[in-house]
Amino acid sequence: MSTTDIAQQTRMTAIVYDQYGAADVLRQELIAKPVVGDDEVLVRVRAAGVNPADWHIMRGDPALARLAFGIGKPKKMMIIGSDIAGEVERIGRNVTRFRVGDQVYADAETGGCAEYVCIAEKHLAHKPVNLSFEQAAAVPLAALTALQGLRNRGRIEAGQYVLVNGASGGVGHFAVQLAKSFGAHVTGVCSTRNLEMVRSLGADRVIDYTQNDFTRGEHRYDLILDTPANHSLAAYRRALTPKGTLVLVGAGGGRLLGPAGQMLRALLLSPFVSQRLAPLRAVVDGADLELITALVEDGKVTPVIDRSYAMSETAAAMRHLEEGHVAGKLVITI
Repeated sequence: MSTTDIAQQTRMTAIVYDQYGAADVLRQELIAKPVVGDDEVLVRVRAAGVNPADWHIMRGDPALARLAFGIGKPKKMMIIGSDIAGEVERIGRNVTRFRVGDQVYADAETGGCAEYVCIAEKHLAHKPVNLSFEQAAAVPLAALTALQGLRNRGRIEAGQYVLVNGASGGVGHFAVQLAKSFGAHVTGVCSTRNLEMVRSLGADRVIDYTQNDFTRGEHRYDLILDTPANHSLAAYRRALTPKGTLVLVGAGGGRLLGPAGQMLRALLLSPFVSQRLAPLRAVVDGADLELITALVEDGKVTPVIDRSYAMSETAAAMRHLEEGHVAGKLVITI
């Protein structure tokens, strides 16, 4: 076997960065291919999804995030991206749920924009058969966040009146569909250009935030799932029923604490008011992702892709994401 053949087997192409900053810090590089552990699955990535969390980590913003990833610069070279869809290339000796060749998807947490990634078996799920790799890569983190926000933190029940603020975004467009699948009456809040999209997702009512402020309207909601954090806690509480629940997904905030500031205020206030103010930290969960697979295959949940990019265009995708107003998700074809 030639030296070139050996290099091709042990190395892979990835989109990496080793300093904080705008999308210009990203570069395409040949790096070591990951080695699968006993409880892991090596996935040949076919598509990767990008999320706001990815560019926040890339920029080191908020500053609080640097405690985990490195103060002045990342502690190690980072691979951008978290959501992936692809095929099982190899399995660890303890893996029982997957076989070589299975089509899978997951929130890998990091390392998504690469030809290969190793993922713990418990975090992986079978890809919905009715989705392409690109569509599947748009699902994991955003859909898991929406599901856990509505079910775990929001304790959603059939017949409730639910409002999704940021209904056309990555998390929001899944939240609208999931809330409908739970039997709720759903109101979506979005910009003028996305009104029809949110209606097409099944929203019973749509509010154009450029024309109306839902926190000052006549309607009261049993549950509000909020993604943009563009109102005060007092304003959100004004739109809730006396026993209603506010789920804060975690966007917005200042450069020092980011969303943690408002989430902390919510935690401190919640015991003293009749309403539940519930910050959310989504967790990677293969079982929850398998549930989402079932809902997708049953036609109850469908990802919306704003735009797809080639791997070499990852920096452009991150710039688009950072500008805001993405309808649905952005996807990278690997």
